[in-house]
Amino acid sequence: MRKIILSGMRPTGKLHLGHLVGALDNWIKLQEEYQCFFMVADWHALMSEYENTSEISENITDNVLDWLSVGIDPEKSVIFIQSEVPEHLKLYMIFSCLTPLGILERCPTYKEQMREVKMRNLNTYGFLGYPVLQAADILLYKADKVPVGKDQLPHLELTREIARLFNNLYKKDIFPYPDAILTQTPKLLGLDGRKMSKSYLNTINLSDTPELIIKKISTMFTDPKRIKLSDKGHPDTCNVFSYYSTFVPRLNNEVSDWCMKASVGCTECKRLLAGNIISKITPIQQKRAELGKDKDKVRKILDAGREKASSVASQTIEEAFKAMNL
Repeated sequence: MRKIILSGMRPTGKLHLGHLVGALDNWIKLQEEYQCFFMVADWHALMSEYENTSEISENITDNVLDWLSVGIDPEKSVIFIQSEVPEHLKLYMIFSCLTPLGILERCPTYKEQMREVKMRNLNTYGFLGYPVLQAADILLYKADKVPVGKDQLPHLELTREIARLFNNLYKKDIFPYPDAILTQTPKLLGLDGRKMSKSYLNTINLSDTPELIIKKISTMFTDPKRIKLSDKGHPDTCNVFSYYSTFVPRLNNEVSDWCMKASVGCTECKRLLAGNIISKITPIQQKRAELGKDKDKVRKILDAGREKASSVASQTIEEAFKAMNL
């Protein structure tokens, strides 16, 4: 049997290029080797978006359309909505009872979010327990491996600790200790040079029209030392060049050469980049448009995914309850 992977995304907005290179491209490869459970993490979205929930439902369908359009295959992977499998909250409740408060308060990503996020009130019981729900998500399917970046390793270690706490307390080896698959993802910043985020309005979305992509890229932050056309550039510190490295690596040497020799201006450089990005995502958008003609298709895929996920989840909960004599 293939080893199991659990991964997911929060439906908090439209998917952008950062999602494509940071997760989706990797998911496509993983589904060929592993039994993958790909989850629309709407409970996790609610933990940060509870003050404005109006777009979550629409984002779910929108995001799944993008998943399917880039190549996530429902014949190879289980695609489902977290809240439609009630066992997630059952296991979350069990884990909440045995997880020490201190390890949640010390979680580095929690502390970082509390420092950095100022536009939403995250000082809530639910947000503090975010890693516990994440542990329940992973362990509910007895995932062997979890694809994560280095910044999320503390969350995975907490998941392993919660599994140890349960197994030791109830003297049953119910839950595995999942390993990380460290994902080597390109460092893709937003249009303004900050982290790519819908909150900063600095993203290029997978659903953006060619006209909008050209407009957005024309505003990209470039080499601050290159003011005039005759000024020589520094591609290693230019955000536009980093996009070439990610999406058009075959042009790296050429672009670097003309930048350092000031033979091509930033306007022309951005125009060429826009054309290449449009070429990359046009097939995705075409497939998305085709999928969108059958309005029931996404719902049918999610229903089938829910049934598959529930069959695994219910068995895990039954084992956990039996171990606890419940």
